[in-house]
Amino acid sequence: MTNKIKLSIPLAAEWKDGELYLLDQTLLPLETRIEKQETAEQVWDSIKRLKIRGAPALGIAGAYGLLVAIRPFLNLRGYEFMKELVKQAAYLDSARPTAVNLGWSLRRMRNRAEELRAENTATIYAELEKEAIRIHEEDIDCCHKIGHYGEPLIREGMGVLTHCNAGSLAVSELGTALAPMYTAHNMGKSFRIFADETRPLLQGARLTSWELKQAGLDVTLICDNMAAHFMSRGEIQLVIVGTDRVAANGDVANKIGTLGVAILADYYDIPFYVACPFSTIDLNTATGEAIPIEERDPAEVTSFGSSKVAPDEIKVGNPAFDVTPSSLVKGFITERGIISPPFQQNLLETFGQS
Repeated sequence: MTNKIKLSIPLAAEWKDGELYLLDQTLLPLETRIEKQETAEQVWDSIKRLKIRGAPALGIAGAYGLLVAIRPFLNLRGYEFMKELVKQAAYLDSARPTAVNLGWSLRRMRNRAEELRAENTATIYAELEKEAIRIHEEDIDCCHKIGHYGEPLIREGMGVLTHCNAGSLAVSELGTALAPMYTAHNMGKSFRIFADETRPLLQGARLTSWELKQAGLDVTLICDNMAAHFMSRGEIQLVIVGTDRVAANGDVANKIGTLGVAILADYYDIPFYVACPFSTIDLNTATGEAIPIEERDPAEVTSFGSSKVAPDEIKVGNPAFDVTPSSLVKGFITERGIISPPFQQNLLETFGQS
């Protein structure tokens, strides 16, 4: 593998001197503000309000957030402490239901605590801190490996479309969908990236285009309804997106609008790849139909930034995610290589013991 790539982009989540710091992504690209997280309620609010977002980043924030949440209860003993730990983990997990990484990391922390329940609370806390750091370090390693395995898909001079933000801001380093692009750029390949704006919260416009531009890549921002136009003109030859959850059969839950991109890619015979680490693959969920879809505040749709753009009391549908059927997916770019169909069999064989 190539040497690890370092980006001059603020970290989405950082554990420093025993404290959790989160980058407030709702303010980007106009303001860079890093907030110290001091209570469970603050961490929950940061997750709910998308100050921290992106499935792997939510897993990292959840692990560190649990440390913040249980600190006030370190004076409790035995059963009472464990009872509070379970309660706080469930509370943090309730912030967002679709991204599987949040619940995955919290279960992992809780299971580690169960293994240590005979120890005193100081020891349990110290070991849980080590576990959270391991979760973070594993994600960094996964991102670089995803970049390594996905880079060959990007050819000199091609156009690559991505939707939402699955870059460094959504994970630990490099990202998932953007990792192959950063890796290809680092190797000297010349190519063009098209970033969908990603309504209603504009993660593509505010985050993806910002971080790619910061890193010196050739990025063009387009409205969500422009993708078909550029595909029809032959300017896009590859689509790579991230995901918040992959079902056992290969169905993919990702930011709303992804399904439309996948349908367009299929129509124009453009390969549609999904990049993700093992922690996003949910073998306990059989199909995409069983994935809970978060419904968000109607104000996100009725306003564009600070400007109101819809009539008063209009009915609004605002699902945060949609589900792309596995039949539209060419392959999954993972830290263990590219997984091809049949997904039901190959995902289980590759990640069944993860």
